Amino acid sequence: MAKAVASDEKPGSATKSTTPPARDPKLAVEEEYQLARRLNTVQSLELFIARHPDDPLAAKARADLRRLSR
Repeated sequence: MAKAVASDEKPGSATKSTTPPARDPKLAVEEEYQLARRLNTVQSLELFIARHPDDPLAAKARADLRRLSR
C-alpha cells in the first residue's frame, strides 16, 4: 500500500529519522542494578543476576543476595 505524501513534503524526499540514539548498555545495566538494590528483594536480585550473569555488577548483586538471605 502506498504511503500518502504530506502536502509540505516533496515526493521522493527522504524523511529524517526520529529514532533516538541507542542507550549506553553499561548505563542501562547500572540502572537495573540500582533498581534491584532499591527493591531489596531476593526476586529482584536473582532476576538481575539471571539477566546479567557475566557483568561485574552481578558479583555485587550476589553479595547483596547473601546479605539479604541471612
